[in-house]
Amino acid sequence: MKLKGAEIILECLIREGVEVMFGYPGGAILPTYDAMTKYTDKLHHVLVRHEQGASHMADGYARATGKVGVCIATSGPGATNLITGLATAMMDSSPVVAITGQVTVPAIGSDAFQETDVTGATLPVTKHNYLVTEVEELAYIIKEAFHIARTGRPGPVLIDVPKDVQNAITEFIYPEDDIHLPGYRPPEGADDDEIEEMLDLLKNAERPVILAGHGVTMSGANAELQELAERAQIPITLTLLGKGAIPEDHPMVVGWMGMHGDAACNHAIQEADLLIALGMRFDDRVTGNIKTYSPNSKKIHIDIDPSELNKNILVDVPVAGDLKTVLRQVLPKMQDVSHPEWLNRIRDWQEDADERDILKHDTSGKLLTAQVINDLWKYTDGNAITVSDVGQHQMIEAQYYPHQRPSTMLTSGGLGTMGFGFPASIGAKFGKPEEEVWAIVGDGGFQMTLCELATARQENINVNIAIINNAFLGMVRQWQELFYDRRYQSTPMLSPDFCKLAEAYGIPSMRVTDRSQVQESVEFARSIDGPVLIEYVVEKEEMVYPMVPAGADLHDMKRRPKTGEEA
Repeated sequence: MKLKGAEIILECLIREGVEVMFGYPGGAILPTYDAMTKYTDKLHHVLVRHEQGASHMADGYARATGKVGVCIATSGPGATNLITGLATAMMDSSPVVAITGQVTVPAIGSDAFQETDVTGATLPVTKHNYLVTEVEELAYIIKEAFHIARTGRPGPVLIDVPKDVQNAITEFIYPEDDIHLPGYRPPEGADDDEIEEMLDLLKNAERPVILAGHGVTMSGANAELQELAERAQIPITLTLLGKGAIPEDHPMVVGWMGMHGDAACNHAIQEADLLIALGMRFDDRVTGNIKTYSPNSKKIHIDIDPSELNKNILVDVPVAGDLKTVLRQVLPKMQDVSHPEWLNRIRDWQEDADERDILKHDTSGKLLTAQVINDLWKYTDGNAITVSDVGQHQMIEAQYYPHQRPSTMLTSGGLGTMGFGFPASIGAKFGKPEEEVWAIVGDGGFQMTLCELATARQENINVNIAIINNAFLGMVRQWQELFYDRRYQSTPMLSPDFCKLAEAYGIPSMRVTDRSQVQESVEFARSIDGPVLIEYVVEKEEMVYPMVPAGADLHDMKRRPKTGEEA
């Protein structure tokens, strides 16, 4: 059948399993929006209020489901407004396909109205991108884009489609053959020598530690990770995005690592004689000073992306491969071992950290973020999908909301994108409508994308928004307190009355100023069919501990004192 390019775009999305897309119309993408009127029974379009929100929603959808998220924008400013969301997805390996309109092919390069070289602009923040100049190529390019986005190390792909290509007519034949790209061969398994080297290190280690990252869940290797840890009695430390890869109440889980991670994790990493890094990339927030990082350990690193191997940390056994496949090669040949002395030592570190827990020792009477987060965990039975923005509340969420299932803690890890949390929670809820979803946001980050309150209201999407309001840009203020002698330049923050703002959008709200109200706030949110906003007014000058200062040694942590110790 003969179709316009705009119709081909939508036909291909349907064949790729897309059910929802997030976008904002404009002149250069208008033919595709016009074609949507023929597909309303198969494709649901969510009208965002800013294109950045569309890219974050597509990202949140992708993280929650493992499927490819789709966002759409027009040319020029519409396309450039997607860039922050695409960079966020790129850093965290999230599969997203962005479709943008472009000026007509003859006008490209003439500085036409709303023309931007979006393929040039997004080249550094996408896994791949395309400028389609022939309608006959469109269907194959879309299939190829989805293939690239979801295979190997996932990531965002952009397709730029000129307006005349959308209007052009051609015979539509959906490409049924598998995609084969010269030079694009995501690795699969390990070779025999690599397996033998790994087995030898596992057998001889006395103080092994597993570093479990986002790649565990993306590869579906959660069961294999658990089997490895149980059979070899290896403690598991998690990256921020690795949380939930294995139930955090599992006896082999120590906690999460890095700048604001659990002290016991960082001590274990520094004292280990073997690190097994699984689907993680040794970023600087995990390692601290790389010159002193786990200095006495042998290191195994398994990752789907060969470019990550030996990039930040030199390792003894680098393995480029799909994590699930590699672990399935190793596990049948691995000997069961135990490390009781090592595990007891780690428990001692955990007990020391427990004595410093602010929840057990704070007597200020003020509402603390840790109390709010831990109570949200308690009253949601630890079973919600939480979508955190960036800042102190993000770190405290990681500390005080243990996750038992994969893909239930969603946050911007690599790029640290303020404004991510709320729109990404909308995308997550579209992907997992049966799940309870909480956006945990700060008063600063929320104001970057709060225009999406209108989107949530228009869609009546059942997302619970928890604003942690400390009247500061909290994490920046913490650095100013520790390293800039409390010179709080540009961090005190005036915010609107969030409850009145919610009322203006027709969204029910509640303000919480005392811990005794947290349970009521959760019950209130659950009673509403649609979006709900809860403002938690917390102590202004909280600190997040432990903290490894940027560039410091991982074991050089600033810690909250025990009761009776001097600060």
